[in-house]
Amino acid sequence: MTTPHEKLDAVKLALSDLSLSQDPTQLDIKSRDYYWYSPVLKALLDPCRGELIVRVRTEGEVMRVAAACATQRVNITVRGGGTGNYGQCVPLEGGVILDITGLNRVLDIQAGSVRVQAGALVLDLERAVRASSVVAGGQELLMFPSTRDTATIGGFIRSGYGGAGSVRNGILKDPGNVTCIRIVTLEETPRIIELRDADIQKVHHAFGTNGIMTELTLALKPAVEWVHHIALFSSYRMALEFGVAATEAVARANPIKGSIAAAPGPGPVLDAFEITAVDQRFAPFYADSFGPRFPSNRDAVFSMVHPASLEGWRTLMRAHGGEETMAMTEDELTLAKLVPAFECAWNHTTLMALRHDKSWTNLQTVYRWPLDIDLLERQMARYGDEVLMHHEFGRDSTGFVVFGLPLVAFIDKERIYEIIREHEADGCLVFDNHVYTIEGGGMKTIDDAQINLKKVADPHGLMNPGKTEGWKAEYVQA
Repeated sequence: MTTPHEKLDAVKLALSDLSLSQDPTQLDIKSRDYYWYSPVLKALLDPCRGELIVRVRTEGEVMRVAAACATQRVNITVRGGGTGNYGQCVPLEGGVILDITGLNRVLDIQAGSVRVQAGALVLDLERAVRASSVVAGGQELLMFPSTRDTATIGGFIRSGYGGAGSVRNGILKDPGNVTCIRIVTLEETPRIIELRDADIQKVHHAFGTNGIMTELTLALKPAVEWVHHIALFSSYRMALEFGVAATEAVARANPIKGSIAAAPGPGPVLDAFEITAVDQRFAPFYADSFGPRFPSNRDAVFSMVHPASLEGWRTLMRAHGGEETMAMTEDELTLAKLVPAFECAWNHTTLMALRHDKSWTNLQTVYRWPLDIDLLERQMARYGDEVLMHHEFGRDSTGFVVFGLPLVAFIDKERIYEIIREHEADGCLVFDNHVYTIEGGGMKTIDDAQINLKKVADPHGLMNPGKTEGWKAEYVQA
């Protein structure tokens, strides 16, 4: 679908003093995210392009873009770092791509919170709160994606779920992690809406379909110089058993506010920011980074450990048959030209594999707690080298959670969905990363609160059309 020339020309005229581009190369770049992780999405989304890039630097400019697009009934898709994996920022029906990466100021840092514009890079935000003197020793974000260095904070909140830090602090939607989100409505006379506390769920993980996010307020904790750690094990079972024990130890040190889960039983009290297990078949994809630190005959757990917990961590590791091959701060890793532990986790594992072999894709699954390691061993036997295992240990306000992000050798779409059905029959929840709608992927049901906000904030149905199954033609205002 393309926009009528007269409508696009009217938008360009109204915004002629802003940074505009219709350069084909730039349109190609800004119309894509990492959807190509999925061959299914690649076939669907490769042809999709926006028609005009508009770059903004202030909230006032965002309001002008919103007014012009609403007046002319031109679709708009918000673009940050473009590091998502589901085509969240791919414009299905042309229109304007609103590049908010210039909206990147850290506005206010307080003890325990930061207010920031949505286009700020997560890395820049993390550096700012660590450098701030508001709290002695600085502060840090509660969690961030494995693409910390290139993702924007608005994109993470708009489309993310959890990440590095989730084993310590829960997931994004847990109470208190994100406390305020400011959005601009897509109307002829745009308005500002501020959503606080539980109401942030109306725009969190809504793929930018119901308001242009301009500012966020996030919780902070005192900064820690995390030790990036590799522990090797002689079997994946042993790696998982260590991950379970380590996660329970972290939970004892970090009770989640408002959690309804029972506290873990007696045991060590340790602190960590990240715990991820990958089976030994991942080693060739990590060889350039770690070499003998992760050989192809040992399974690995990558962690970010509090320095005060390091000796206890080593004791627990040895009790589970583990061997340490790396314990370095991020500054030390940089000097040694090694990648941080969080880039060996979450969706970065898929990225590292794809750099070696484009035929891989992945799944996103959730396992019940307590983790059934026997089930995982049956799955490994069932799939053999077709599926390489990778599991993230996390928590949310309801308790513990284990996310599976296995690599899958892509044969065809039918085989992918056969594997998905088998995981579901095993009792796993599957977040389908081979579709581009909110409901089809992780949410599974239509969120009426998000749709009701869209009726208010995007009454003409122009924001990122096609990404939510809950929006109906009859909702569109003339």
